[in-house]
Amino acid sequence: MMDRRIMQGMVGLLWALVAVTQVNAQNWEIDMVHRVNSWDKGFVRQYNKVVSQTESYVVVGVPVAMAIAGWIKHDKELLKDALYVGTSVAGTFAVTYGMKYLVRRDRPYERYPDRVHPFSRERSPSFPSGHTATAFALATSLSIKCPKWYVIAPSALWACSVGVSRMNEGVHYPTDVMAGAAIGAGFAVANVYINRWLNRWLFGQ
Repeated sequence: MMDRRIMQGMVGLLWALVAVTQVNAQNWEIDMVHRVNSWDKGFVRQYNKVVSQTESYVVVGVPVAMAIAGWIKHDKELLKDALYVGTSVAGTFAVTYGMKYLVRRDRPYERYPDRVHPFSRERSPSFPSGHTATAFALATSLSIKCPKWYVIAPSALWACSVGVSRMNEGVHYPTDVMAGAAIGAGFAVANVYINRWLNRWLFGQ
């Protein structure tokens, strides 16, 4: 019953976000993108550039490193955690990219070339932010498996930095980032229940 309610809630949230983004970007959105995109000098710009460009390596590297460590140590619990974190990221990626091509929202630099400079260019549609979604999936799943402040705080800070960096790059609107965060965190929570079935299938318990 709980599994079904969580999934129904996620589906309802996703469709609400889709409905919101079918409307043209409001002034506040493009104003915010323009403001964040204008951070084009110094440490802040370099920080955002590094965070944005390394996100995909982090979300893949962390569960892979966990799996390798679990295999070397013959630690079944660590292998289970690696499976949970990895499938949280992978599932979020699949949901996010499916929604991108369902909504097909133009990137900010495509719709407002006079106000937004693209520090990078993307081939996929804008909504939702895939980088932000997988970052929040990783941060949420790690925090669930290790609910310690020294895991939760840096994970949350990094995931939020990814979202801001995507606006700084000029490739996402605020609602793209907020939707990505909701999808990533929501899928990681729902995946707790999905992994109970996976653990029984793969580990016999």
